[in-house]
Amino acid sequence: MLAILRHADYRQPEDVPSAHLPWPLTGAGEAQALAAGQSLGEIAAARGLAIHPVIDSSRMLRAWQTADLIRRALALDLEVAEFDALAERSVGAAANLTVTEIESLLAEDPRYEVPPAGWKSRADFRLPLQGAESLTDAGARVASHIEHALDDCRDDELKILVGHGASIRHAMAKLGVLSPDEVAARSMYHASPILLQYVATGWRQVGGEWKLRQRSGDSDEFRGQP
Repeated sequence: MLAILRHADYRQPEDVPSAHLPWPLTGAGEAQALAAGQSLGEIAAARGLAIHPVIDSSRMLRAWQTADLIRRALALDLEVAEFDALAERSVGAAANLTVTEIESLLAEDPRYEVPPAGWKSRADFRLPLQGAESLTDAGARVASHIEHALDDCRDDELKILVGHGASIRHAMAKLGVLSPDEVAARSMYHASPILLQYVATGWRQVGGEWKLRQRSGDSDEFRGQP
């Protein structure tokens, strides 16, 4: 079984896409991660599962810190392994700029047009900048990692994976766990596990809850949706 979590609350600057921001967890985020570790231990015990000894994590500090605090809370002999594949959607050369700055620089560049309205949440839109990805691109990347996440796991083990809200949700669409409409209507709680199981027909969700959005618009990565 796979427990997949969005990182805990972190110090995201105002109006700056999360993407590959390097900032750490807040105090509240640290508490969320520790609580997640306790919750995962209880989930494993209730289902008669052992915790797989390796926690997979994005290389972003907020994800690694979340994974490491989960490891500490479980008080087991675990390690955290970091993977580029689990990162949030990249905005490439626009990294660390505000949304307004991104739109302004594209308006000033004669090669490009101003992004269309709602570009931040359009699954297939990719900023025309070096290194940028679409949400679909990021989801496919994360889905590819998930497809092999249980390769070295026993049937009685719970594998923990810590990543980022937008790329995880779009991975769920790629894996058939959520429909495209469901991806758009849902967010992820900080450090709260979604449980997945692989069966003959593919991946299915067997536990955890998605957060329903209060309004349409930006993806998790852009506004730090809780």
